[in-house]
Amino acid sequence: MKVAVVNYHAGNVRSVLNAIRRLGVEPVYTDDAAVLRAADRVVFPGQGEASSAMSYLRERGLDAVIKSLSQPVLGICIGQQLLCSHSEEGDTDCLGIFRTDVRRFQPTRPDEKVPVMGWNTLHDLKSPLFDGFTEAPYVYFVHSFYCPLCADTIATTNQILSYSAALHRDNFYATQFHPEKSGDVGEQILRNFISL
Repeated sequence: MKVAVVNYHAGNVRSVLNAIRRLGVEPVYTDDAAVLRAADRVVFPGQGEASSAMSYLRERGLDAVIKSLSQPVLGICIGQQLLCSHSEEGDTDCLGIFRTDVRRFQPTRPDEKVPVMGWNTLHDLKSPLFDGFTEAPYVYFVHSFYCPLCADTIATTNQILSYSAALHRDNFYATQFHPEKSGDVGEQILRNFISL
């Protein structure tokens, strides 16, 4: 099993690499188009800012490479957001895999904190990505922007409002939460992705 992790200078990649290693797979961290296309699975993770991330991807032709992939791809956090059509963060056109726009949280009460940070439950699970879960599992989130509920939503959560915790279209899967920071639940989700 060859797992490639997209190198586009996003933060929080080390924990993703370590989480994959714990599954007995040695990932390749790369921005090489040939390596990405040859991988059995591709993970598109990270923390960062949408406009600078998209600029980096476009400068290196990685935007076209990612859109052309036919094997299972998993976006994580900003990786999910960059797979959407557009982001309010920096008024950024993204990759357009998921036909929804990324929006900034707009709190209306003092107790609604942004960035959203911490553990929350998943609901309405609709994908093999969540095989093995019968109740609302807890996962870890940290983000200031969100993907609204849409036709591609395969899991929801609620903090400030209900939104997409995970998306799926064709061979592309994505989670707003961080499976690599979500303990046993996150490990099972990554295992499920590798087993798709």
